[in-house]
Amino acid sequence: MIDSFFEELSTELHNGVTEKGHPFRFITMATVGNETTARLRTVVLREVNKDLRLTIYTDSRTQKIKHIAENNQVSFLLYHPEKMLQLKVEGTAEMATNLERLKSTWQNIQPNSRKDYITETSPGTTIKNPDHVEYVEDKNYFTIIDIFPTKIEYLKLKRPNHIRALFTKTDNNWKGEFLVP
Repeated sequence: MIDSFFEELSTELHNGVTEKGHPFRFITMATVGNETTARLRTVVLREVNKDLRLTIYTDSRTQKIKHIAENNQVSFLLYHPEKMLQLKVEGTAEMATNLERLKSTWQNIQPNSRKDYITETSPGTTIKNPDHVEYVEDKNYFTIIDIFPTKIEYLKLKRPNHIRALFTKTDNNWKGEFLVP
């Protein structure tokens, strides 16, 4: 029985990448680094592979990159309002180092979207006016972050009973157990 809930969460994660307008496309990511306060931000889910490795893109100069270098344990929060489904994902983040993958992915990014990774100054830098952002032409700061989930908590809000389950990955296998909602 619990396998059907894992199958649902897996399907919905994949749909977040493949279905236009799916609520799992834009997700909340938390990092901590060496600080005591978690930092949250919305990121775009770019890929989900068959092992549920989640992939996002970012500028290599962002705070999330600094946090991951200090503490590579991250979490995501996803919510599907129509299905009343919440997923909390915990895992280990790694920056992609395969130059061919980085180059190939960069070449497939739309030219207007590349602006997110070619600003003269790093994201979060103070500017006087939004029109004063300068871009570089000869390089980019594009980075791929892969997240390898170790825990996924599933919560389905429904009547007569909510359903909550925790799935934990050990030795490349997912094991599930129900929790009190």
